[in-house]
Amino acid sequence: MPDPAVDTDGQGAQAATSGTPARSAPTLITVTASAARRRGVPRWIRRPVGPLLLLLLWQIASWSGSTSTDLLASPWTVVTTFADLVSSGELPKAIAVSLRRAGSGVLLGGSVGILLALIAGLFRLGEDLIDASVQMIRTVPFVGLIPLFIIWFGIGETPKIALVAFGVTFPLYINTYAGIRNVDSDLVEAARTVGLTRLGLIRHVIVPGALPNVLVGLRFSLAISWLALIFAEQINANRGLGQLMNDAQEFQRTDIIVVCLVVYAFLGLTVDAIVRLLERMLLSWRPAFSGT
Repeated sequence: MPDPAVDTDGQGAQAATSGTPARSAPTLITVTASAARRRGVPRWIRRPVGPLLLLLLWQIASWSGSTSTDLLASPWTVVTTFADLVSSGELPKAIAVSLRRAGSGVLLGGSVGILLALIAGLFRLGEDLIDASVQMIRTVPFVGLIPLFIIWFGIGETPKIALVAFGVTFPLYINTYAGIRNVDSDLVEAARTVGLTRLGLIRHVIVPGALPNVLVGLRFSLAISWLALIFAEQINANRGLGQLMNDAQEFQRTDIIVVCLVVYAFLGLTVDAIVRLLERMLLSWRPAFSGT
Protein backbone atom coordinates (compact mmCIF):
# COMPACT_ATOMS: atom_id res chain seq x y z
CA MET A 1 0.00 0.00 0.00
CA PRO A 2 1.48 3.44 -0.95
CA ASP A 3 2.52 5.78 1.83
CA PRO A 4 0.04 8.70 2.09
CA ALA A 5 2.84 11.03 3.15
CA VAL A 6 4.54 10.67 -0.22
CA ASP A 7 1.44 11.64 -2.31
CA THR A 8 1.30 15.41 -2.38
CA ASP A 9 -2.05 15.55 -4.21
CA GLY A 10 -3.83 13.24 -1.72
CA GLN A 11 -4.54 10.50 -4.27
CA GLY A 12 -2.54 7.93 -2.30
CA ALA A 13 -4.49 8.64 0.91
CA GLN A 14 -7.77 8.33 -0.93
CA ALA A 15 -6.65 5.05 -2.48
CA ALA A 16 -5.60 3.74 0.94
CA THR A 17 -9.01 4.38 2.45
CA SER A 18 -11.06 3.17 -0.51
CA GLY A 19 -8.94 0.18 -1.40
CA THR A 20 -8.68 1.15 -5.10
CA PRO A 21 -5.37 1.72 -6.93
CA ALA A 22 -4.22 5.31 -7.41
CA ARG A 23 -4.94 6.92 -10.83
CA SER A 24 -2.52 9.25 -12.51
CA ALA A 25 -3.79 12.69 -13.55
CA PRO A 26 -4.85 12.93 -17.26
CA THR A 27 -2.43 14.67 -19.59
CA LEU A 28 -3.86 17.29 -21.95
CA ILE A 29 -2.33 17.63 -25.40
CA THR A 30 -2.86 20.88 -27.28
CA VAL A 31 -3.06 20.56 -31.05
CA THR A 32 -2.73 23.82 -32.93
CA ALA A 33 -4.24 24.48 -36.36
CA SER A 34 -0.81 24.96 -37.91
CA ALA A 35 0.38 21.61 -36.55
CA ALA A 36 -2.72 19.90 -37.93
CA ARG A 37 -2.12 21.42 -41.36
CA ARG A 38 1.49 20.25 -41.44
CA ARG A 39 0.38 16.64 -41.16
CA GLY A 40 -1.37 16.70 -44.54
CA VAL A 41 -0.07 17.25 -48.06
CA PRO A 42 0.57 20.96 -48.76
CA ARG A 43 -2.00 22.66 -50.97
CA TRP A 44 0.59 23.81 -53.49
CA ILE A 45 1.28 20.14 -54.16
CA ARG A 46 -2.38 19.05 -54.23
CA ARG A 47 -3.66 21.75 -56.60
CA PRO A 48 -1.66 20.76 -59.73
CA VAL A 49 -2.59 17.09 -59.42
CA GLY A 50 -5.84 17.39 -61.39
CA PRO A 51 -4.38 19.25 -64.41
CA LEU A 52 -1.35 16.94 -64.49
CA LEU A 53 -3.62 13.87 -64.54
CA LEU A 54 -5.59 15.35 -67.46
CA LEU A 55 -2.36 15.98 -69.37
CA LEU A 56 -1.22 12.43 -68.68
CA LEU A 57 -4.50 10.96 -69.93
CA TRP A 58 -4.33 13.20 -73.00
CA GLN A 59 -0.77 12.04 -73.79
CA ILE A 60 -1.67 8.38 -73.25
CA ALA A 61 -4.65 8.76 -75.60
CA SER A 62 -2.34 10.26 -78.24
CA TRP A 63 0.21 7.45 -77.87
CA SER A 64 -2.43 4.73 -78.02
CA GLY A 65 -4.12 6.24 -81.07
CA SER A 66 -7.43 6.82 -79.31
CA THR A 67 -7.34 10.44 -80.49
CA SER A 68 -6.13 11.46 -83.93
CA THR A 69 -3.18 13.84 -83.88
CA ASP A 70 -4.61 15.49 -86.99
CA LEU A 71 -7.68 16.53 -85.00
CA LEU A 72 -5.89 17.28 -81.71
CA ALA A 73 -2.14 17.54 -81.28
CA SER A 74 -0.49 15.68 -78.42
CA PRO A 75 0.70 17.55 -75.33
CA TRP A 76 4.35 17.00 -76.28
CA THR A 77 3.73 18.50 -79.73
CA VAL A 78 2.02 21.47 -78.09
CA VAL A 79 5.03 21.97 -75.80
CA THR A 80 7.51 21.90 -78.68
CA THR A 81 5.34 24.27 -80.72
CA PHE A 82 5.16 26.63 -77.74
CA ALA A 83 8.96 26.59 -77.47
CA ASP A 84 9.32 27.32 -81.20
CA LEU A 85 6.86 30.24 -81.07
CA VAL A 86 8.63 31.71 -78.05
CA SER A 87 12.11 31.34 -79.54
CA SER A 88 11.00 33.01 -82.77
CA GLY A 89 9.48 35.92 -80.83
CA GLU A 90 6.10 35.48 -82.52
CA LEU A 91 4.19 34.44 -79.40
CA PRO A 92 5.57 37.18 -77.07
CA LYS A 93 4.63 39.86 -79.61
CA ALA A 94 1.14 38.42 -80.00
CA ILE A 95 0.69 38.27 -76.20
CA ALA A 96 1.77 41.90 -75.86
CA VAL A 97 -0.78 43.04 -78.47
CA SER A 98 -3.61 41.04 -76.87
CA LEU A 99 -2.72 42.29 -73.39
CA ARG A 100 -2.85 45.87 -74.62
CA ARG A 101 -6.30 45.32 -76.12
CA ALA A 102 -7.62 43.58 -73.03
CA GLY A 103 -6.11 46.16 -70.68
CA SER A 104 -7.57 49.08 -72.64
CA GLY A 105 -10.99 47.45 -72.71
CA VAL A 106 -10.94 46.63 -68.98
CA LEU A 107 -9.83 50.17 -68.10
CA LEU A 108 -12.52 51.75 -70.25
CA GLY A 109 -15.36 49.39 -69.37
CA GLY A 110 -14.42 49.19 -65.70
CA SER A 111 -14.37 52.97 -65.34
CA VAL A 112 -17.79 53.28 -66.97
CA GLY A 113 -19.25 50.44 -64.90
CA ILE A 114 -18.02 51.79 -61.56
CA LEU A 115 -19.07 55.35 -62.39
CA LEU A 116 -22.58 54.28 -63.34
CA ALA A 117 -22.82 52.07 -60.23
CA LEU A 118 -21.77 54.95 -57.97
CA ILE A 119 -24.36 57.28 -59.46
CA ALA A 120 -27.15 54.69 -59.34
CA GLY A 121 -26.16 53.29 -55.95
CA LEU A 122 -25.63 56.53 -54.06
CA PHE A 123 -28.52 58.58 -55.42
CA ARG A 124 -32.15 57.58 -55.93
CA LEU A 125 -32.44 59.92 -58.91
CA GLY A 126 -29.42 58.22 -60.46
CA GLU A 127 -31.03 54.84 -59.91
CA ASP A 128 -34.22 55.97 -61.61
CA LEU A 129 -32.33 57.34 -64.61
CA ILE A 130 -29.63 54.70 -65.05
CA ASP A 131 -30.47 51.32 -63.56
CA ALA A 132 -33.39 50.35 -65.80
CA SER A 133 -31.45 51.21 -68.97
CA VAL A 134 -28.36 49.33 -67.84
CA GLN A 135 -30.37 46.26 -66.86
CA MET A 136 -31.97 46.28 -70.31
CA ILE A 137 -28.73 46.74 -72.28
CA ARG A 138 -26.79 44.11 -70.31
CA THR A 139 -29.12 41.36 -71.59
CA VAL A 140 -27.90 41.98 -75.14
CA PRO A 141 -25.24 39.35 -76.07
CA PHE A 142 -22.05 41.31 -76.69
CA VAL A 143 -21.03 38.87 -79.45
CA GLY A 144 -24.10 39.95 -81.42
CA LEU A 145 -22.77 43.52 -81.45
CA ILE A 146 -19.74 42.64 -83.59
CA PRO A 147 -21.39 43.53 -86.95
CA LEU A 148 -22.69 46.80 -85.51
CA PHE A 149 -19.29 47.70 -84.05
CA ILE A 150 -17.65 47.02 -87.42
CA ILE A 151 -20.10 49.39 -89.09
CA TRP A 152 -19.53 52.05 -86.44
CA PHE A 153 -15.78 51.76 -85.87
CA GLY A 154 -14.39 49.91 -88.89
CA ILE A 155 -12.09 46.91 -88.61
CA GLY A 156 -9.17 48.45 -86.72
CA GLU A 157 -8.37 48.35 -83.03
CA THR A 158 -11.38 50.39 -81.89
CA PRO A 159 -14.10 47.71 -82.32
CA LYS A 160 -11.93 45.14 -80.53
CA ILE A 161 -11.40 47.39 -77.51
CA ALA A 162 -15.05 48.48 -77.55
CA LEU A 163 -16.25 44.86 -77.49
CA VAL A 164 -14.05 44.05 -74.49
CA ALA A 165 -15.21 47.22 -72.73
CA PHE A 166 -18.86 46.35 -73.35
CA GLY A 167 -18.42 42.88 -71.87
CA VAL A 168 -16.54 44.20 -68.83
CA THR A 169 -18.91 47.04 -67.90
CA PHE A 170 -21.96 45.17 -66.67
CA PRO A 171 -20.56 42.59 -64.21
CA LEU A 172 -18.67 45.38 -62.48
CA TYR A 173 -21.74 47.62 -62.48
CA ILE A 174 -24.06 44.97 -61.04
CA ASN A 175 -21.71 43.91 -58.24
CA THR A 176 -20.71 47.46 -57.30
CA TYR A 177 -24.33 48.61 -57.27
CA ALA A 178 -25.35 45.60 -55.15
CA GLY A 179 -22.45 46.20 -52.78
CA ILE A 180 -23.47 49.82 -52.22
CA ARG A 181 -27.11 48.99 -51.64
CA ASN A 182 -26.27 46.09 -49.28
CA VAL A 183 -24.30 48.24 -46.84
CA ASP A 184 -25.83 47.88 -43.37
CA SER A 185 -28.31 50.73 -42.84
CA ASP A 186 -27.51 50.77 -39.12
CA LEU A 187 -23.92 51.67 -39.94
CA VAL A 188 -25.10 54.48 -42.19
CA GLU A 189 -27.36 55.86 -39.47
CA ALA A 190 -24.57 55.60 -36.90
CA ALA A 191 -22.23 57.49 -39.21
CA ARG A 192 -24.79 60.24 -39.68
CA THR A 193 -25.34 60.40 -35.93
CA VAL A 194 -21.66 61.10 -35.25
CA GLY A 195 -21.74 63.88 -37.82
CA LEU A 196 -19.99 62.40 -40.86
CA THR A 197 -20.43 64.40 -44.03
CA ARG A 198 -21.64 62.76 -47.25
CA LEU A 199 -18.06 62.45 -48.47
CA GLY A 200 -16.95 60.97 -45.14
CA LEU A 201 -19.89 58.55 -45.20
CA ILE A 202 -18.89 57.35 -48.65
CA ARG A 203 -15.23 57.05 -47.72
CA HIS A 204 -15.48 55.42 -44.31
CA VAL A 205 -18.69 53.38 -44.51
CA ILE A 206 -20.00 52.77 -48.02
CA VAL A 207 -16.72 52.11 -49.84
CA PRO A 208 -15.39 49.59 -47.25
CA GLY A 209 -18.80 47.91 -47.08
CA ALA A 210 -19.12 47.62 -50.86
CA LEU A 211 -15.49 46.67 -51.51
CA PRO A 212 -15.99 42.86 -51.30
CA ASN A 213 -18.68 43.02 -53.99
CA VAL A 214 -16.55 45.33 -56.13
CA LEU A 215 -13.66 42.87 -56.08
CA VAL A 216 -16.00 39.99 -56.97
CA GLY A 217 -17.29 42.06 -59.87
CA LEU A 218 -13.72 42.76 -60.94
CA ARG A 219 -12.96 39.04 -61.06
CA PHE A 220 -16.04 38.39 -63.18
CA SER A 221 -15.17 41.29 -65.46
CA LEU A 222 -11.60 40.12 -66.00
CA ALA A 223 -12.82 36.62 -66.85
CA ILE A 224 -15.31 37.99 -69.38
CA SER A 225 -12.64 40.30 -70.84
CA TRP A 226 -10.67 37.30 -72.12
CA LEU A 227 -13.80 35.73 -73.57
CA ALA A 228 -14.67 39.00 -75.30
CA LEU A 229 -11.09 39.34 -76.53
CA ILE A 230 -11.23 35.95 -78.25
CA PHE A 231 -14.29 37.07 -80.22
CA ALA A 232 -12.90 40.55 -80.79
CA GLU A 233 -9.68 39.26 -82.30
CA GLN A 234 -11.63 37.41 -84.94
CA ILE A 235 -12.42 40.82 -86.49
CA ASN A 236 -9.78 40.97 -89.23
CA ALA A 237 -6.95 40.68 -86.71
CA ASN A 238 -3.48 41.04 -88.27
CA ARG A 239 -1.72 40.93 -84.90
CA GLY A 240 -2.24 39.24 -81.56
CA LEU A 241 -3.27 35.79 -80.42
CA GLY A 242 -6.38 35.95 -82.58
CA GLN A 243 -4.26 36.34 -85.71
CA LEU A 244 -2.20 33.29 -84.71
CA MET A 245 -5.38 31.26 -84.23
CA ASN A 246 -6.85 32.38 -87.55
CA ASP A 247 -3.70 31.44 -89.43
CA ALA A 248 -3.52 28.12 -87.60
CA GLN A 249 -7.12 27.36 -88.55
CA GLU A 250 -6.37 27.89 -92.23
CA PHE A 251 -3.43 25.47 -92.12
CA GLN A 252 -5.12 23.08 -89.66
CA ARG A 253 -2.39 23.56 -87.05
CA THR A 254 -4.20 22.32 -83.97
CA ASP A 255 -0.99 22.57 -81.96
CA ILE A 256 -0.85 26.37 -82.43
CA ILE A 257 -4.55 26.68 -81.64
CA VAL A 258 -4.07 24.76 -78.39
CA VAL A 259 -1.03 26.89 -77.52
CA CYS A 260 -3.10 30.07 -77.95
CA LEU A 261 -5.95 28.66 -75.88
CA VAL A 262 -3.54 27.67 -73.10
CA VAL A 263 -2.01 31.15 -73.17
CA TYR A 264 -5.49 32.69 -72.87
CA ALA A 265 -6.18 30.40 -69.89
CA PHE A 266 -2.91 31.20 -68.12
CA LEU A 267 -3.36 34.93 -68.65
CA GLY A 268 -6.83 34.66 -67.14
CA LEU A 269 -5.53 32.65 -64.17
CA THR A 270 -2.73 35.17 -63.63
CA VAL A 271 -4.98 38.21 -63.45
CA ASP A 272 -7.44 36.28 -61.26
CA ALA A 273 -4.60 35.42 -58.87
CA ILE A 274 -3.63 39.10 -58.75
CA VAL A 275 -7.18 40.09 -57.82
CA ARG A 276 -7.33 37.39 -55.14
CA LEU A 277 -4.08 38.71 -53.68
CA LEU A 278 -5.59 42.18 -53.76
CA GLU A 279 -8.63 40.84 -51.89
CA ARG A 280 -6.45 39.43 -49.12
CA MET A 281 -4.63 42.74 -48.80
CA LEU A 282 -7.66 45.05 -48.87
CA LEU A 283 -10.02 42.79 -46.92
CA SER A 284 -7.61 41.68 -44.20
CA TRP A 285 -9.93 43.34 -41.65
CA ARG A 286 -12.78 40.98 -42.53
CA PRO A 287 -12.59 37.41 -41.19
CA ALA A 288 -13.83 34.88 -43.72
CA PHE A 289 -14.31 31.13 -43.92
CA SER A 290 -11.43 29.53 -45.85
CA GLY A 291 -12.55 25.90 -45.95
CA THR A 292 -11.99 22.90 -43.69
